[in-house]
Amino acid sequence: MTIKEIAQLAGVSISTVSKIVNNKDKNIGPETRNRVLKIVKDYHYTPYSTVKNNPEAKTFILGLLLKSMGKTSQLINGIITEAQKSGYSILINDSLDSPEHELKNITSLCKNHVDGVIWEPVNGDSLDHRHYFEEQGIEVCCINSRKYPLSYSIDFTGMGYAAAEILVQHGHTKLGCLTKQNSLRSEMVLDGFKKCLFVHGIPYSSPMDLSIESEDWYNAILTHTLTGIVSTHYASALILLEHLSKLKFHVPSDLSLISLRDDARENIAFPGISSLRIPYCEFGAFACRRIIEKCEKREEEFSAFHVDFPLENTQSLGLPFTSQTRKIVVVGSVNIDVTLNVDELPQPGRTVSTSRHSVIPGGKGANQAVGAAKLGNEVSLIGKVGSDYDSNIIYTCMEENQVDVQGLKRDANRETGKAYIHVQNDGESMITILTGANQNLYPEDIIAYEKVFEHSGYCLLQTEVPEAAIETAARLAKKYGAKNILKPAAMKSIRPSLMKLIDIFVPNHKEAELLCPDIPGVEGKAAEFIRQGAETVIITLGHSGCYLKAPSFQGYLPASPFPPVDTTGAADAFIAALSAYLSSGYSMEASARIAAYAAGFCVSRQGVIPALIDRNSLETYINRVEPELLKR
Repeated sequence: MTIKEIAQLAGVSISTVSKIVNNKDKNIGPETRNRVLKIVKDYHYTPYSTVKNNPEAKTFILGLLLKSMGKTSQLINGIITEAQKSGYSILINDSLDSPEHELKNITSLCKNHVDGVIWEPVNGDSLDHRHYFEEQGIEVCCINSRKYPLSYSIDFTGMGYAAAEILVQHGHTKLGCLTKQNSLRSEMVLDGFKKCLFVHGIPYSSPMDLSIESEDWYNAILTHTLTGIVSTHYASALILLEHLSKLKFHVPSDLSLISLRDDARENIAFPGISSLRIPYCEFGAFACRRIIEKCEKREEEFSAFHVDFPLENTQSLGLPFTSQTRKIVVVGSVNIDVTLNVDELPQPGRTVSTSRHSVIPGGKGANQAVGAAKLGNEVSLIGKVGSDYDSNIIYTCMEENQVDVQGLKRDANRETGKAYIHVQNDGESMITILTGANQNLYPEDIIAYEKVFEHSGYCLLQTEVPEAAIETAARLAKKYGAKNILKPAAMKSIRPSLMKLIDIFVPNHKEAELLCPDIPGVEGKAAEFIRQGAETVIITLGHSGCYLKAPSFQGYLPASPFPPVDTTGAADAFIAALSAYLSSGYSMEASARIAAYAAGFCVSRQGVIPALIDRNSLETYINRVEPELLKR
């Protein structure tokens, strides 16, 4: 087709067509320019000036200069489709992440007299080469550059915000962002992640940034310190899933996961990761439209690329682990344990000496609270301490172990309780209690924190605080549907009204003897406790294990084969693990057997709180010696 025919079709002069196709159309209106260009592109007209290599003549060719083409197929498809719709061809160049290759590609595009270039710079220094395009009159649309003043990019910050927002809507507050080192996408997603946390009043800390190149943070997931993860890359999410599956960790019951998805090829049914698709194709089309608008001098004001980020599926999203398992409330004694290691336990008329001792937080209430928290549960502790230095040690310890202490109050009239513990070489112990502020825990103190019992699943009780307070707590627990676990200590009798509120009664063989001196045998005593009101009875028997009498099972369970160093905290470790695994849906028998392992770990080390086991370590050991036990 000739220029004369183009002019006739457009209803303009030959001179006007010549000016437009040779890029000398400053005084020609946009409507006329657009009408002529459409006819020129539709009929593939090539001006004579192009044959003469006039650098100002339009070629209707666009250059695409990418930093790397490794994962950009959808971006390229979007650009090509949009270019063809508008009558343009595309020259694709890959800089291979190399500044040297990038410069070669720039000179090649200039030599080919492209009308415009969609340019993804390799780095900030790449922009020094912009003058090559300017000298040739080649328009530039820059993408994915933080240093270029008018660069377009996918809103990865918005995607990070949206992903975190979805987890927050599912009730998660313990969040992490799985990132890749030296990734601009990861940086932007993490920015959005932080903004979402700020809006929802969730404090951000550096451990929330989880680098896929490191494994230091896995324990935070396995102990349920983190319950929801945003992954900036789909491949990283797959690596995480593979690692967790080896540890028998389940998504979404143990962890919720949402990932950005890079490519249509990743739209697979397995493993069912909830995802936000990165709109590469739409972004490619957008960038192409912007460069064509520049080339045809009809560019609008700068406007960022924006699309919605719909969630593609919810298969890896669930409620936080702590919401599923329900909270554990602990009501009981809080002490400072003074432990003395001796060759023999004190006897009347004899003096014993020691060269080893320790001073650490303890008390059955504090021990059980920390034990359950270490196993991944949300735990609230109700108790009393003094207004002394020892109370500061208690608060610090509870906070370090993520125990909620809103129900732990100071008593201005009493000192913090003390436990003086003598530990013999074979692990046997003898304890003297200075009750202190524990003795001032009254029913009204429990009622004041009734809200703590809401959404609770288990209430752990011990009788080292006044029995009236314990019964009040048991009644409140029942009111909110929680089950009561009672550990009796140094008692010759228990109120019948309290026993009727107990679901699981856990005395040791000496405590059972004190409470039922006239009933012979462990099995007979267990039956008597059930007659008194308890639904399930577990009588612990030290190195001989325990006897369990429950509606679903009755019989003897073995102890775990750990050499005893300090048996002081065995029962507390047992009860903490029992409640934690019952909360996770395990049967009574399986929970008691798992609890025996937790008690074994505790007695094999000195002290109580420092010896309590975390969930990851406990399950790693059980998976090695008795893997079937952890299957629900």
